[in-house]
Amino acid sequence: MVAATHSGEPTAAAANKAVAAAVIGNVLEWYDFSVYAFVAITIGAKFFPTSSDTTKLLASFAAFGLGFVARPLGGIMLGRLGDVRGRKAALVLTILLMAIGTTMIGLIPSYASIGIAAPLLLVVARLLQGFSAGGEWGGSTTFIVEWAPAARRGYYGSFQQSSVVAGLLLGSAVVALMNSALTAPAMSDWGWRVPFLLGAILGPVGMYLRRNADETPAYQRLAAQRGVPAPAETVAPFWLAARAFGFTIHWTVIFYIFLSYMPTFSQKYLKLSAADALWSGTIGLLVLVVAIPLFGTLSDRIGRKPLLLISCIAFIVLPYPVLSWMLSNATFGTAVAMQILFGLCIALYSGAGPAAISEIFSTRVRSTWMTTGYALSVAIFGGFAPFIATWLIDVTGKPLSPVFYVMAASVITTIVLLRLRETAHAPLA
Repeated sequence: MVAATHSGEPTAAAANKAVAAAVIGNVLEWYDFSVYAFVAITIGAKFFPTSSDTTKLLASFAAFGLGFVARPLGGIMLGRLGDVRGRKAALVLTILLMAIGTTMIGLIPSYASIGIAAPLLLVVARLLQGFSAGGEWGGSTTFIVEWAPAARRGYYGSFQQSSVVAGLLLGSAVVALMNSALTAPAMSDWGWRVPFLLGAILGPVGMYLRRNADETPAYQRLAAQRGVPAPAETVAPFWLAARAFGFTIHWTVIFYIFLSYMPTFSQKYLKLSAADALWSGTIGLLVLVVAIPLFGTLSDRIGRKPLLLISCIAFIVLPYPVLSWMLSNATFGTAVAMQILFGLCIALYSGAGPAAISEIFSTRVRSTWMTTGYALSVAIFGGFAPFIATWLIDVTGKPLSPVFYVMAASVITTIVLLRLRETAHAPLA
């Protein structure tokens, strides 16, 4: 059992140690998963030979999206493992699977070397990464929020999202550094593999930390009650998962359009160099990492819903005029300004979001059903967001067309949020 205060809550030292293990592992996990998007153009050329640059990019992003197809299955199976065997067991398995998939991508020969086997192996590796990621998000969110003191769930939960963004930041920074340090031919030849192989080396660090973390107090209390008749859920878990599904649509679309796809957009339509496009995204990610805990703390004071709704409204109103301005003033400075602005708008949702979505569920079903609802939404709306953005631009001939996808997603989630009750100051069920 973990050390506890007189009120029965875990001590701050115990909570901080456990959350740190989850956060560091989460950074490494999402570095592994996201680095693919930052070398998508090179992967398209290496694994999907065709005369059309757009077709290469579409094929590369289709493989990126396939990683998300496996996320619901991973969410269901690893989420169930978290409810049956414990949060810790599920988190250790997710980071092992991600390290294997990442190592595969770094080592697969190109199409020129092994033909059709190259893209097939790439898809297998992305499916393995996706299966792992499907359990990681819900598992780590559950773990962190269940460790949090009652009055600070927003603050503690926000570190789940900060660590996700830190993983993207690390991936963006490593690829930007590689592009700055290497010539274009060297990057295309072998340099693009280095970020994947680095992730494979870091994986065991995350595994070690998680194996030595304590199980959450909430799960320990639940395990101690095994054999005692469970109280009836007031709402069927399926419908709670449906709420989590709708809650996630806005979140996943803005995340993958503005954080994963934007470096490619900046290269293709702003004509920025690969290094400048990646550095502008890296600056925006850095702002996001810092801002998320601030908004998480604010959500503990004023509630989750105000911040969540402001984020949705911002992405209904701002994308069209801001991207129009950026396209007519295509400079590194405007790209940085856009990334910072939208990073702050994303931070509003990401700060309050982990606690808010966790509070929809009881401890008994949280890992399985929250992970399932979230993973399904991400698979459908987020994983293929870069593909959809590229396809919309190709079909319409208008670089601004992806903003309508963003706006539609934000409208749907706004409707869902208006029907949710405020849970910031209620006890965790």
